[in-house]
Amino acid sequence: MYHFDLVGAFIQMSRNKIFIITLSVWIIGQCIKIITNLLRGRKFNFKWLIGTGGMPSSHAAGVAALATSCGLEYGFQSGLFALAAIFAMVTMFDAQGVRRSTGEQAEILNKVIDDMYWHKRVEMGRIREFVGHTPIQVLVGSLLGIGLAILFF
Repeated sequence: MYHFDLVGAFIQMSRNKIFIITLSVWIIGQCIKIITNLLRGRKFNFKWLIGTGGMPSSHAAGVAALATSCGLEYGFQSGLFALAAIFAMVTMFDAQGVRRSTGEQAEILNKVIDDMYWHKRVEMGRIREFVGHTPIQVLVGSLLGIGLAILFF
């Protein structure tokens, strides 16, 4: 009978270099967003810590760091690097493609809702618009992820 050791699993994860680098890079990407927004004179918003969208793309940074770390650890010809690289490409494509389109559609719907509200026709809640990334945000995030992975490795 198999017995799962939760504490042992966390200890093993804490010793996993690729996991730690990937997680660290993602957190750094999120922190850069917070600092950038604070420098723009906005009040701190907790959503910046866990939210999506913005510069740089922490999703792109994280998956680029994951792929780079796998390549450095197992070789860029390995199946594990190929898996991580394809995962990174799909994630980055989704971040700047599908999720960005969703944000643009939400922006248009919010304008319609505002028009309807001000003309006293229908009251509706706002739809979240900040869900995707521009291609430059994804590019900067991926370069951040590759650079930090190499630095931390």
